[in-house]
Amino acid sequence: MEIFGVSLSGLLSQLLLGLVNGSFYAILSLGLAVIFGLLNVINFAHGALFMSGALMTWMALNYWGLNYWWMLVLAPLVVGLFGALIERLLLRWIYRLDHLYGLLLTLGLTLLIEGVFRSVYGVSGLGYDPPELLEGATGLGFMIMPNYRAWVVLASLVVCLGTWYVIEKTKLGAYLRAGTENPRLVEAFGINVPLMVTLTYAFGAALAAFAGVLAAPVYQVTPLMGQNLIIVVFAVVVIGGMGSIMGAILTGLGLGVIEGFTKVFYPQASSTVVFVIMVIVLLIRPAGLFGKEK
Repeated sequence: MEIFGVSLSGLLSQLLLGLVNGSFYAILSLGLAVIFGLLNVINFAHGALFMSGALMTWMALNYWGLNYWWMLVLAPLVVGLFGALIERLLLRWIYRLDHLYGLLLTLGLTLLIEGVFRSVYGVSGLGYDPPELLEGATGLGFMIMPNYRAWVVLASLVVCLGTWYVIEKTKLGAYLRAGTENPRLVEAFGINVPLMVTLTYAFGAALAAFAGVLAAPVYQVTPLMGQNLIIVVFAVVVIGGMGSIMGAILTGLGLGVIEGFTKVFYPQASSTVVFVIMVIVLLIRPAGLFGKEK
C-alpha cells in the first residue's frame, strides 16, 4: 500500500523516527518550561546540560565501567547537583532583573561548559552502543521497530507525564506555583522558598541530563550536540507557550512527527518547518498554543 508514492511501512518508520526526535524535544522543552514557568529564567544552558548527561554517560562506561542503566540514575543526579550550584551561586542574583540578563548569563555558561569539554574531547563524535537488553528490533508485520527507539519514546512519555502530574495535580506543585507568584505568603506557612527554587532548577537540569543519557546511543556524543537541539527546543517552547508544561510535551511530540513526515514528502524543508510553524503561531497567537494570554 502506498500513500502519495510512499509505502505504508516507510511512513510508519518515519513516524517512529519523528516520535523519537519529538521525545527529545518534549523532555528538553519540558525542562525549559519548568524553569521558565516557575523561575522566569530563560535557561540557554539547557543544551549544555543535555550534552553533559550524554558525555558523562560515555565517560562512565569508558573510564569507570558503569553501564547505561546506572547512568540513567547517576547522570541526572550529578547534573542536577551542578544545576543547584548554578542557581545558588549565579542565578539567584538576577531574578529581579530583566529576562535578558538570565539569557546572557546562561549563554555564557553554555560557552564555558562546551569549551571545557571541547578542549578535552574535540568535536568528533564518540560512539555509544545501546544496552544489550535493548539491542535489535522487533518485527510488527507492517514494520520493523528498533527496540531502543521504542524505549526512548516510552521512557520520555513516562517522565514527561509524571512531571506534569506532580506540578499540576499535587500539593508540592501547588507550593511551587504559589512560591513563584507570592513567595512571602508561602514563606509565612513555613516553606523554604529559596530551597524550593534551587530544587526546581536542579530538577530542570536533571531532566536535560536524563534526555542526554537517552540520546547517547541515538546521536553521536559530542561536546557540541546540545547546539543542534537547543534552538529547535526553544522554538517548541515558544509554540507551546512559555511556561506551559502540557504545551511543551504535546508540542514537542507533535513537531517531531511533523518534522519526520516533512523529510518524506519535502526533505528540503525538514530543517525549517518548525520555525515556519513558530512564525505562524506567533502571528496568530503570540502567547503560544497552550499559553495564557495576558
